[in-house]
Amino acid sequence: MTHVRRAVQRAGERFRGGDPEAGIETWHAFSFSGFYDPDNVRFGPLAACNEEHLAPGAGFAAHPHRDVEIVTWVVEGELTHEDSTGHRTVVRPGDLQRFGAGSGARHSERNEGPAPLRFVQMWLTPSEADEEPSYELLPQVPDGAYPLAEAVLHVRRLGAGERAVLPDGQWLYVHVVRGSVRVDGDVVSEGDAMRLFEAVGATAEAVGSAELLIWAMHAEPHFG
Repeated sequence: MTHVRRAVQRAGERFRGGDPEAGIETWHAFSFSGFYDPDNVRFGPLAACNEEHLAPGAGFAAHPHRDVEIVTWVVEGELTHEDSTGHRTVVRPGDLQRFGAGSGARHSERNEGPAPLRFVQMWLTPSEADEEPSYELLPQVPDGAYPLAEAVLHVRRLGAGERAVLPDGQWLYVHVVRGSVRVDGDVVSEGDAMRLFEAVGATAEAVGSAELLIWAMHAEPHFG
């Protein structure tokens, strides 16, 4: 594996937010809302990677966004999404959702099911401002590469001992959804993330079974 440097962020090192009394627990990988760390604002175009837990009946009321691409991956339970562009969908494990706020849009996210909901939500800064809002739901995606906003998301599910070549990237962000993997001698487990700079030829080996979300990014965002 060849790269300039890497950093590992353990699940327990994330900033804890949310509103536990309202059934909302959140763990932030980057500066977010009232938490600000000048050394941890973004990683290339990736500006947020939040682990969200919603109790049955809990959720986020309709709120606005602008010039951000919001990508959601459900781990357990069902997420009900509704937005001002007219979409109302239920996102289930294995589905990939993208909501482009563009010039301005509102959305709400709720757990309307009987079971706890756990999902990973990632925000990216687009290269162009004031685009038309957009929405996309890809049901039950297989392992593969999915171009989204200023990056490509790679979904990988590995069996015990299985190895996978990671994509090359100026910035490579590996989030472990389930299980554990070994990358360049470091073992990263559920909720952990590894950030690789100038990654070339990186590999991941599953320690037991594992599920990974991997962002490969090659250019800084720039508003034209």
